[in-house]
Amino acid sequence: MLATDRGLKAIVTTLTSRPDEIMLEIGASGEVLVARLRAVVAVLLLLLPLVNLLGGGRIDENLIGLAGAVLINVLAQVWLALSRRRRNFRWLPFATTAFDVSVTTLVLLLLARQHLPAGLNSLIVWCGYVLAILLTGLRNDGRVVLMAGTLALLQYGGLVAATFLYVDSPEQLISSDYGTVTLGSQAQRMLLLVMVTLVTSMIVYRMQQLVQMSGTDGLTGLPNRTWLIHRIPRLFESADEDGSSLTLALINLDHFRRLNDEVGHAEADRVLRHVVTALGEMIDGGEWLARVRGDEFVLVLRKPVGTAWERVDAIRRILGDQPYRPERGGDALHLSFSAGLASYPHDGRTLSALLRRADQRLRSAKQTGRDRVVAREA
Repeated sequence: MLATDRGLKAIVTTLTSRPDEIMLEIGASGEVLVARLRAVVAVLLLLLPLVNLLGGGRIDENLIGLAGAVLINVLAQVWLALSRRRRNFRWLPFATTAFDVSVTTLVLLLLARQHLPAGLNSLIVWCGYVLAILLTGLRNDGRVVLMAGTLALLQYGGLVAATFLYVDSPEQLISSDYGTVTLGSQAQRMLLLVMVTLVTSMIVYRMQQLVQMSGTDGLTGLPNRTWLIHRIPRLFESADEDGSSLTLALINLDHFRRLNDEVGHAEADRVLRHVVTALGEMIDGGEWLARVRGDEFVLVLRKPVGTAWERVDAIRRILGDQPYRPERGGDALHLSFSAGLASYPHDGRTLSALLRRADQRLRSAKQTGRDRVVAREA
C-alpha cells in the first residue's frame, strides 16, 4: 500500500511539474502539429452547417454553427502563426488549450439559447471537449492535460447546472431531434471527460518517463548527449538575450582506459560514479554536467572563458585531492582529468562547433602532459 501511495505521488508530482528541456522541445513540436490539425479541423467545421442543413437541420442552428466555424478558422490561423515561433511564447499551450475547450462551451451555449436540449445533447459539439483533451497529449506537458480536463469539467458542469436551474418544466428538456436531457446522461458525460483526462495524463506520464530515460545516462544518472542537444539551444538563446557569457568544458579522465584494464569494468564503473559524485558536489547553480560518452563529460558554465578556466581548474585540483578507495581494499587511486574549453559565441554558435573546438584544446591538454585545463591554443 505504501509503495502504491509513493507511486501515485510520483505520478502526480511528474504531471504537475514543469517538464524538462527535452520534453519542452518535443512539446513545442507537438504544439505546431496541434495548430496544423486545428487549422484542418477548422476548415472541416465549415462543412458541418451545410451537412446539417441538408439533413433537415434548423436554419438558426446552422447560422450559429457557421459563425462559430468562421471564428474558429480565424483564430486557428493566429495560433498556427504563433506556434511556428517555437517556444517563444511559454503560455501558448495553455492559451490554445483554453481556447479549444472554451470554443466548445461557447457553441453549446449558443445552441442552448436557441434550443435548450441542443446545448446539452449535441454529441458532435460535445466531442470537442474530448478532442481538446486528447490533443494535449501531443504537448507532452501534464499540466496542460490536467488544465484541459479541469476546464472542460468546470465549463460543461456549469452549463449543465445552469440549464437545470433555468428550466421551468421538464418539457423544456425534451426534444424530438436531440432526445431528452437527463441528469443521468449528463453525469455519464462528465465521467467520460474525467476518464479521457486520466488516460491522456497517463500517456503523457509514460512519454515523460521514456524521454527521461533517453536523456539520462544509465550508469551515472547524469544528463546525456541527447539532453545536451536539446538543452544547449535554449542556453544559447538566453545568453544572446541577456548578453551573458557561456563556456563549454570538455572533460576527459586521464589514463582511464588503462585503469579499466587494470581493475576491470565493474570497478571502473564505480570509479566513474565516484568522479560524478565528487563533481556533483562541486557544481554550483548555473552549471550543468552531462556525460557524453565513456569517461568524457561536458560541463556548461554561465561564465566567460577566463573565469570558467579558473573554475574548472579549481575543480580539477579538488578532484585530485579526493582519491578513490576500492570497496574491497587495495591502494587508493589518484584521479585526474584534462579539459578543453570553448566559449559561445566566440568559438562557435552551435553545439557541434563548440565541441570541436573544445576537443582540439582537450587534445592539446593531453599532449602537453595531461592533468590540466586548456582554454586557448598555444
